[in-house]
Amino acid sequence: MKLRTALAATAAAFLAAPLSAQSLDDFTGFYAGAQLGYGDVGTNAPGVSGDDWIGGIILGYDYDFGDWVIGGGIDYDWADINIAAGVDVESVWRIKARGGYNWDNSLIYATAGYADAGTNALGSSDGWLAGIGYEYRVRSDLSLGAELLYHEFDDFNGSGIDVDATTVQFRASYRF
Repeated sequence: MKLRTALAATAAAFLAAPLSAQSLDDFTGFYAGAQLGYGDVGTNAPGVSGDDWIGGIILGYDYDFGDWVIGGGIDYDWADINIAAGVDVESVWRIKARGGYNWDNSLIYATAGYADAGTNALGSSDGWLAGIGYEYRVRSDLSLGAELLYHEFDDFNGSGIDVDATTVQFRASYRF
């Protein structure tokens, strides 16, 4: 409940923020925001899987070369995805690079990078991610978008269990 309240307050702050002088089709600059979505976690162990809501914060920087945009960012998601009796995925950190095509005030991109997932009982483990996304400049300082990511964690924390996760999230970003 606290996560939903925090995300709603963040969205309200973005919408109430003053307009900047930046053009709608220029993605150069820093951004910060929030994301909310759904995560589906699977493993190579029989019966060990789960899905539930996730949400978190984002921070990054993009450089717009005209038709092409390159950038990088970090994400942190809170989660409560039960995958087995007493085992919950509680968080995911990501460090990502992204590159894509900019037309008008839209950006379609591919992304890849490093991920670290944490659980309440099995510790944490690192892996990789890849995905696609779309971002739309609603105002010069506000972007809305969506992102689909695939994560893979081989031999999760030395347990011999391979974990994969797919997330889809809707994002709101304030652009500086």
